[in-house]
Amino acid sequence: MDLQTRKLNLITYLAQIKDEIFFDKLENYILKREIEYNPDLKPFTVEELINRIKKSELDFKNGNFKSQEDLEKISANW
Repeated sequence: MDLQTRKLNLITYLAQIKDEIFFDKLENYILKREIEYNPDLKPFTVEELINRIKKSELDFKNGNFKSQEDLEKISANW
């Protein structure tokens, strides 16, 4: 089985998990491993997240965004 298929199978499995405690443990394990392999990776603080949301909303209000169609056109040239 190729890697892409394995990823899709895992996504399907994760989407069907109903046990929140198990999901929390799995999520914490993955995040812990990610931090071990990427020590510079740090989660955002609540304040940082709020500031990012405010900036995003302001950008959208000012028309500073690209539509899905625009992004598809741009990515077609990659």
